[in-house]
Amino acid sequence: MIVRQAALLCLFAIPTIVAAQDAGPTAALEPFVEDGSLAGAVVLVADKDKTLFTGTVGYSDLKTKTPMKADATFWIASQSKSITAAAFMILVDEGKVKLDDPVDKYLPEMKDIWVAVEKDKDHMLLKRPTKPMTVRHVLSHTSGMPFASRMETPTLDGLTLRDAIRSYAMTPLQSEPGTKYQYSNAGINTTGRIIEVVSKMPYEEFLAKRLLYPLGMMDTTFWPDEAQSARLAKAYKPNASKKGYEEMTISQLDYPLTARKRQPMPAGGLFSTAADVGRFCRMMLNGGTLDGKRVLSEAAVKEMTTRQTPTDLKESYGLGWSVGGTSYGHGGAFATDMMVETKQGLVLVYLVQSGGFIGDGGKAKGAFQQAAIKEFGKGK
Repeated sequence: MIVRQAALLCLFAIPTIVAAQDAGPTAALEPFVEDGSLAGAVVLVADKDKTLFTGTVGYSDLKTKTPMKADATFWIASQSKSITAAAFMILVDEGKVKLDDPVDKYLPEMKDIWVAVEKDKDHMLLKRPTKPMTVRHVLSHTSGMPFASRMETPTLDGLTLRDAIRSYAMTPLQSEPGTKYQYSNAGINTTGRIIEVVSKMPYEEFLAKRLLYPLGMMDTTFWPDEAQSARLAKAYKPNASKKGYEEMTISQLDYPLTARKRQPMPAGGLFSTAADVGRFCRMMLNGGTLDGKRVLSEAAVKEMTTRQTPTDLKESYGLGWSVGGTSYGHGGAFATDMMVETKQGLVLVYLVQSGGFIGDGGKAKGAFQQAAIKEFGKGK
């Protein structure tokens, strides 16, 4: 098993080179770089058939003034949720799991779970859930599970999925399943463990064999190798004066990032490139196929991108995707973002590494998206 996994993981190291362009939507981002509110970014625009534009602005390293390159790697964080959900839907397509099955059908340790109905600093009152927590609930953040368990410290990548599930089973739900929206890494990690149990292979192996490799996403991994690490864009946060940026580490993950002792985190552990994220989103926009190869059924894509949260809640979330209007997408902790605009027939990928912005840096994503739709949208 160790040899097989090592061989599999080596495949993640194959670089994907993306040619950058210097015009187009990046022009909308240049003012943010010039005034120092944006360190650097890689952006990509695609339709269902091909990449239309890839561009870079700014720097991957402010200290050395290293220009951002199109093949830079980024921690895409919670964008991993959409990718994990897609891998899970492969099993749904194959009839091996059902969205409305109770989670404990696949993970018996979750059968003895409780709901906290009253809580203060001195006591907690627990009760049994009135209805079972389903697979649909955990994929749509309506399971009642918290963001993480207390055992997921000091970083979120320290537990195997098997141990993580045990910690979730000991953690009371914060609300009745299906009644409230609670953004939950634990929920998406739970689906990763179901993948392991049902497929009888490690989650990361299933993800690679059944989704990443078929899509040609060879630069997407939980463990960036030395070459990928050398291409990793530096992460920044506002300094104490709020007038400039200082370098930061990814506090949610253990270091070194190349270490295999780190556990795969389905809810937020992936590193990737604009080219790889673009390929994933093109598959979604094309109803489950990419370059003539079917990965998901059209029904699975529709299920993922249709609102699953109750209509009386303000949050609109599908299965692993935020959904609304004519678009669906997902962001990451360091402000990365991917959006599929179905009316315009476009994929918009925006990759940065920022733990907060100074000035108007937070408006850069919107400026890119508007410029991209104006130039490449159907209404141009």
